[in-house]
Amino acid sequence: MDRPELPLHHLHAFAVLAEELHFGHAAVRLGIAQPPLSQQIRRLEERVGHPLFHREPGRISLTAAGRELLPAAQRALAGVAAGLSAARDAGSGRTGRLRIGFAASLALTVLPGLLRAFLERFPEVRPDIREMTTAPQLAALHDGTIDVGLLREPHSGEAELGFATVLTEPFVAVLPSAHPLASLRSVPLTRLADSPFVLLPRAAGPGLYDQITDLCAGAGFTPRIGRHAVEWLTVCALVEAGLGVSLAPASIRRVRLAGVAFRAITPGTARTRVAAAWRRDDPNPVVANFLATLP
Repeated sequence: MDRPELPLHHLHAFAVLAEELHFGHAAVRLGIAQPPLSQQIRRLEERVGHPLFHREPGRISLTAAGRELLPAAQRALAGVAAGLSAARDAGSGRTGRLRIGFAASLALTVLPGLLRAFLERFPEVRPDIREMTTAPQLAALHDGTIDVGLLREPHSGEAELGFATVLTEPFVAVLPSAHPLASLRSVPLTRLADSPFVLLPRAAGPGLYDQITDLCAGAGFTPRIGRHAVEWLTVCALVEAGLGVSLAPASIRRVRLAGVAFRAITPGTARTRVAAAWRRDDPNPVVANFLATLP
């Protein structure tokens, strides 16, 4: 890029004087005395090589050179002002892009509210939403392909990542509607011991998978895994088909399938945690703004 020939403050002085057509009034607007203003205009005219103003007793007017320069000066000044504003917005996180990974079941619970709260405060940010399970989210955070993850039961030991809990919820039993236990308001976990289970594979979310199997172990049995499915909607569909039962976060009840019943479990003290995750060393101000809007 070529070095500009004209100092910006000279252009500003010229544009103000061209609007006022009075040295005294222009000097007041610029906050300077009249002699420095006259000097700036003279230096600009020297750069251009031609007078920019006709100077007559009691009045001034633009020359042909001045009329030609004025629109360019105004565009340049407006462009610099717009650039400064854009730079400030980007530096403060008011604009930019935020790449968010989320577990599919969270589209039914926290995701809409979190996005709405964030975009109400920062409407110029462009959200890039990517559906993925917990383990891929953690990998994407580490390699920098997402900025924030919304995931379930992240494993400890992720020193490079920060976590903030945004939701805790109980577990429910997911049963075929014709299952004998579907007639109960609350299902004792021990009653599920003889049923095959449909679960997400452990690789998709080790923390949640282990929490479910630990619940079963606490009830005195090891779940017999009949099928795996990558998404909770598919889990519910396989349960509806009679291929097994499942334990799932309570928000899964928002999935409406005629052949599936969701029931509380006993004991019902266990809760699953949904957390926002981010890289601790991420300098992106958009991430900081998103975290500031979390409940």
